[in-house]
Amino acid sequence: MTTVVGPKTDARVQLTALLSVCAAALGCASGKHWVHQPFHRHHDDDGVQLFDGRDRSEPADSSGVRTTSRIGAAPDQPAAREPAGDEDGPRPQVQLTGQKKLRFVAPRDGRLLGEFRNTYYDFPAEAAFSSQQSEQPPATGNSSKVMLMNRSCQPLKEVERGFFESLCVQGSGSLVSGTTVSFAKRDCSCAEVCPRTGQKICFDALDPAMFPWGRGALGKAITPLTSVAVDSDIIALGTPLYIAEYDGVERHPGGGLHNGCFVAEDRGMKVKGNHVDIFTGNPTVTEHLNRLVPSNAGVHVYVDTARCR
Repeated sequence: MTTVVGPKTDARVQLTALLSVCAAALGCASGKHWVHQPFHRHHDDDGVQLFDGRDRSEPADSSGVRTTSRIGAAPDQPAAREPAGDEDGPRPQVQLTGQKKLRFVAPRDGRLLGEFRNTYYDFPAEAAFSSQQSEQPPATGNSSKVMLMNRSCQPLKEVERGFFESLCVQGSGSLVSGTTVSFAKRDCSCAEVCPRTGQKICFDALDPAMFPWGRGALGKAITPLTSVAVDSDIIALGTPLYIAEYDGVERHPGGGLHNGCFVAEDRGMKVKGNHVDIFTGNPTVTEHLNRLVPSNAGVHVYVDTARCR
């Protein structure tokens, strides 16, 4: 019986021959090389953020996600010089203890500045220290009391050493009288040395009605869970920020949910580079947030989001 080779049969023969050549020349059948080919982004993927919970040690790629450029300042205008009394004060030097990586949802708009180190600072109250007894006697030559000095090297008040050592790190605090004291300037020859920073800090006495939580680097009142300290060489003071990991987080025990919006209103001696130091106003709130968004776990900071204007 004679087999008739039609157009369809001929096409199958040619396809079989082509696959044989591919297998012999490229090893298509054995290696599945397509698995190892690079992923090509589509323009529709530009709004998609992928979160990788693994530790990442490689430097930022050419996309500039981890930028070191100044954010928020007008490109053709020099940044305004803040008054001398509004210079940045000291902030806590927090050990790298963050281990928890949180998933986050990227906003639909805005621009990602990168992943920033996150820490917290608060607002110590003298009353919390005045009734406490030191577990250890002060070091030789050191009194249990310290005199707070103002920018003119005039005494403000003698306080417990524990309060002073917290105040000189946090930058602002409250006296028993209700007066707010806030960082005025460093390198005061008349002031006691702050053990954790090595600085001699003088303070201003402020009206608590105007500055219930202290004063930031702009000379304005700062607000718990809204104000953050930043490196002003990276983010201009006054810039609204959206920090994705805090969106939907309980603000304080039993409190409402945070919307992730903050404002860069302060600076800190230890706040350098990609670092945001969030003002909590209360050690209890700091402890609470550290359980939900641990210090140094890393957070994603955005600018120009409609939700935070």
